Amino acid sequence: MNARSTIPCKVNVTSETGRLRAVLLRRPGIEIERMTPLNAAQALYSDILDKPTVDTEYGLFSGILERWTKVYYVEDILEVLLRNENIRERLVTESLRHDRRISQQQQLNNGLYDYLMGLESAPLAKILIEGYEKEQWDGFSDDRYLLKPLYNLLFTRDASSTIYNRVLINSMSFEVRERETLIYDAIFHHFFGAETLNATTRNPMARTEGGDIHVASPDLLCIGEGIRTNAKGIDFLAQTFARERDHFNILVQEMPMDPESFIHLDMVFTFLSSHHCMVFEPMLKKQGLFSNKATTLISINHGKINYHQMPNIVDGLRHLGWEIDPVICGGSDSWVQLREQWHSGANFFALGDGKVMGYRRNTHTIDAMDKAGFSILNAEDIISGKVSMNDYERFVAAFPGAELPRAGGGARCMTMPILRD
Repeated sequence: MNARSTIPCKVNVTSETGRLRAVLLRRPGIEIERMTPLNAAQALYSDILDKPTVDTEYGLFSGILERWTKVYYVEDILEVLLRNENIRERLVTESLRHDRRISQQQQLNNGLYDYLMGLESAPLAKILIEGYEKEQWDGFSDDRYLLKPLYNLLFTRDASSTIYNRVLINSMSFEVRERETLIYDAIFHHFFGAETLNATTRNPMARTEGGDIHVASPDLLCIGEGIRTNAKGIDFLAQTFARERDHFNILVQEMPMDPESFIHLDMVFTFLSSHHCMVFEPMLKKQGLFSNKATTLISINHGKINYHQMPNIVDGLRHLGWEIDPVICGGSDSWVQLREQWHSGANFFALGDGKVMGYRRNTHTIDAMDKAGFSILNAEDIISGKVSMNDYERFVAAFPGAELPRAGGGARCMTMPILRD
């Protein structure tokens, strides 16, 4: 089944584990080959990637999703939107302004602006994502592009977040990712017709990113607070729901500010089913870098906001009435836990309740899921038709990850759910 689509659906996500009906992806393009050791750190990567291997791994990852749900690709939607002259003008202008290629006043009589505006939609969409090279480059500096590549766009989770029937256009913590939000704002306003939110409307210093935001249920968000999402961003969400809901909860887990493997909550915690979650044990036990990291329940009742300290995120869920058991990332060995968490061992993505996907390389984590009652399915068998995901009550669709994890994310990072049951 090929579920690739450019026909808009409605936007609505009320849980992390409801049956997935639509998802937004970005198949990695040549932007990931436009990194060198000179600019990889600025691009928020710890290494440079081998694209042929990435293509193979991503093909298996996206192939699983295309056999399960409707899949939208950022570049396909962007090409459609750029046929509209007003949207085209805004995206070109704002992209050039962001990368300081035209000033607030300058627009006409700019050669690059004129060139981009004269392109067909497909090549323009590629340039807005993959970047535009200078005619001349000195051969060694990291400043090769007049329009910088969006190196991180494969992580569609981060720059926008579906929260119930709206989309939060996230306020990114690093400049290299800010321009992604221009594309997502256009996609959700003009293609999906969704209402959007942005934390900077309340406080220009507020920051939110999708890897930190988990829509647990219709009345509960779980949020990580750290280097990417700050207290001001969380306060925006608390104040928003305090105005709109009589009762609402936000469970906040404080995160270490480094290393980069802890950038988001979904690197140490993800929902596997309505009764299971994947957890990095040091966070659960408040050990090591998590020894002084608070877990806070923000409860909202008729406009009043209260704060309560919880022992950990699982106890916080149980306090709210959840019957949930943790599966430990990396299994029982603390050394292995560190190794597998580093390569997104906790970063699972739910296709439905108890139906998840994640990296096969994290063998001890996969074994822990097997012991918890999840059938282990190989991506190759799913795509070839040898096995059907629909035949299993609970499963892990395991796909290979030699290069993709080195980009700093897993299955949840690379998926932006648009619609769930």
